Amino acid sequence: MRDGYEGTGPGAITPDGCAVELYSRLSVGGEPDIIEAAVPAGAHILELGSGVGRMTHPLLARGFTVTAVDESAQMLERVHGARTIHSTIEELDLGEKFDVVMLASFLVHTGEPEVRRGMLRTCAAHVADGGCVLIQREGADYHSNVPRERVDPSGYTVRIVSARPVGDGVNSVHVEYEFPDAAWTQTFLARPLTREQFEEALAEAGLTATEYLTEDGVWVRAVPAA
Repeated sequence: MRDGYEGTGPGAITPDGCAVELYSRLSVGGEPDIIEAAVPAGAHILELGSGVGRMTHPLLARGFTVTAVDESAQMLERVHGARTIHSTIEELDLGEKFDVVMLASFLVHTGEPEVRRGMLRTCAAHVADGGCVLIQREGADYHSNVPRERVDPSGYTVRIVSARPVGDGVNSVHVEYEFPDAAWTQTFLARPLTREQFEEALAEAGLTATEYLTEDGVWVRAVPAA
């Protein structure tokens, strides 16, 4: 397990604390609708950090072509109908361009700045001319509105238990997931980014934000800087 990352619960757990069985159970919410409204119909999407295909499968059902990338082979075994590539995001170099590059799951908030830079460089390197990058950011109160919990319509509970400073602007976030028949926890490192810091990180990678797709500013459309 990576330093600062931990997971508990049934089944396989990846080095960043993600439980494969847990992620197979999580609902997708409205994300595919946001993506569908922001990109051309039938676009080829490079999904970075796809996990078990929580968003991959709904996007395929909407007629998109998806190339799913994840560092966990166990996660990718759960993905069906998409081309899958086993790789870390920051080291990916496919030599291809895509209509849409997607970096979801708040991955841009990784605790390590160099990893974030690598992820955003990968986004910039793989987006086609005229294409776009879709990035999911944390909400403004993600680290301050704790503890909090949400009961999903499908019946499970997610609790953000704590976001504890551990130095250098990074927090250790602890999350609990409770299902009727099982429970998991995940602890990971996350770096809060203001909108200004986020846009500076984009600019460093040669990207610029063109539109915040949701009122809460969580989903962002970016393009290569002119």
